[in-house]
Amino acid sequence: MKVHQLHEWRVSVPRAMDIQRELAARVSGVSDVAEVRYIAGVDISSSRAQSMATGAAVVLSYPELKLAEAKVVQQQVTFPYVPGLLSFRESPLVLAACEQLAVTPDLVLVDGQGYAHPRRMGLACHLGLLLDTPSIGCAKSRLCGQYEEPGNEPGNYTELMDNGEVIGAAVRTRAGTKPVYVSIGHRIDLRTAIRWVLACCRGYRIPEPLRYAHLAAGGQLKMQEPAPAGPAGSRS
Repeated sequence: MKVHQLHEWRVSVPRAMDIQRELAARVSGVSDVAEVRYIAGVDISSSRAQSMATGAAVVLSYPELKLAEAKVVQQQVTFPYVPGLLSFRESPLVLAACEQLAVTPDLVLVDGQGYAHPRRMGLACHLGLLLDTPSIGCAKSRLCGQYEEPGNEPGNYTELMDNGEVIGAAVRTRAGTKPVYVSIGHRIDLRTAIRWVLACCRGYRIPEPLRYAHLAAGGQLKMQEPAPAGPAGSRS
C-alpha cells in the first residue's frame, strides 16, 4: 500500500494535538466504498513499559473472509503513551506493515477510535488520511461520548453522542458480550461503517479482519480458524 506523508512524526505533544485539529478538517464522512474484494485489519501489540512494539496488517478476501496476506513489523516506538494521541505512537508501526502489503485493500478496519475522539481525529481517521483509503474505527472501549445500551441481539446499536453530536455508535456484534464502538475513519459514513463491521463478524465480538490482525500482532495467527459454535460466550 502507498502511504502519503502528511506531517512529521517526531513532534511535541502540543504540536501533535495541533496536527490532529488540522487533519480533522480533511476527514470525509461521505461514503466512497464501492466494490469490496479485500478488507484489511490493523492492530499492534505493545506495552507502555516497553519501547518495542509489533504492528500487524492483514488482508482478508470478501465475502469469504479468508486470509489473503499478513505482514508483521516490529520496531521501536518513540512517542510517549498519551491518551488521545495514540495515533502518533501507533501509526508509524501500522503504516510500516501496510507498506509491505502486496494486496491493496478496498476498506481498512482499525482497532481503535475514529471520529469518536475528543478532537475527532482518532487512529482510524489518521490512517485513513495517510492511506487515502476508506477506513473504520472499531474500538473495544469508549474514549468519549455517552450512549444507551443497545439491545442484546447482534446488529442492534445506539448512537454515541458527545456535546449533542453523533460521533459513533455502540454496536452489538454478539449476544451476551459488550458492544464495540464504531465510528467513521475516512471516506465513509456511519451507517455504512456499522454495516461493514457487522458484515465482517463471524460469531465473535470482534470482526474478522481485526481478530486476525490481533492474532498476527501477538504472533498467534493461524491460516484457518473455525468460528465458534453453540450459545453466546464471552469472547472479546
